[in-house]
Amino acid sequence: MDAPRLSAPPLALCLGGMDPSAGAGLLRDALTLADLGCLPMAVSLAETLQNGLACSRIEPPSMDPVQRVETLAPHLVGRWGAKLSLCALEPPAFRRLCATLRHLAPPVRIWDPILAPSAGVGLHDGEDLRRMASDLLPMGGWVVSPNRGEAAAFANLPPDAMRSATPEALTTPWLEAGAAAVWLKGGHAAGDEVQDLWATAEGLQALDAAPRLPGERRGTGCFLSAAWLGLRLQGRDDLAAAREAARLLRSRWSDAFTPGGAGRPLFAPAPTALGAP
Repeated sequence: MDAPRLSAPPLALCLGGMDPSAGAGLLRDALTLADLGCLPMAVSLAETLQNGLACSRIEPPSMDPVQRVETLAPHLVGRWGAKLSLCALEPPAFRRLCATLRHLAPPVRIWDPILAPSAGVGLHDGEDLRRMASDLLPMGGWVVSPNRGEAAAFANLPPDAMRSATPEALTTPWLEAGAAAVWLKGGHAAGDEVQDLWATAEGLQALDAAPRLPGERRGTGCFLSAAWLGLRLQGRDDLAAAREAARLLRSRWSDAFTPGGAGRPLFAPAPTALGAP
């Protein structure tokens, strides 16, 4: 008698930077998505020299990422989505990538517009993000998930406006550039509470507020946007996925650790039936 056929998991195409330490970037995306029952596939858009202390160098990938995405195209059917994050491609290469994504038309899509790793060298400024948005967002359907610093840079506001700018000032420029929705993450706001905001053409909605947790964690933006993608692929709607991703991050906060005792804490893999004591 044949064994029962397993249903295929949803597939998540991750396009971003390779952090070899797995605190952030493609490896963090893959861990988060696998924990949520999705099959991650990954194409590097940036290579880094990075560990838990800082990122010291960012370079474009040595192999053409567009060719790598096109090679994966036969797998990109059914329940699948794409996440775009750290990108060191030159403008012509990024435009080619956008053309390929437009053709593939991922049913679920999120852009985590990273200016720089949380410590170490930077990569982009607001002008770079606006240029990327002009190539990416007109294809429609993209949720954009900036933190307040990234949103301020995109809006061409000074860095010290990150905390004081109104939510409308931080989200409207993304919508005008073509974003379907803006998930403005609240971790960089002032105060003892963290509250994310969700903006669409219909208006602005505050998500659940929660007390600020102590300390910091590496890759929180990667974790949140990858978790949102995974939860959407598992059937949640946009807002439910954002709320659940934030709750999931908080539930994992105390499980973070520092490999070798060096650097900033990163999220531990989720316990499994085989790995649990």
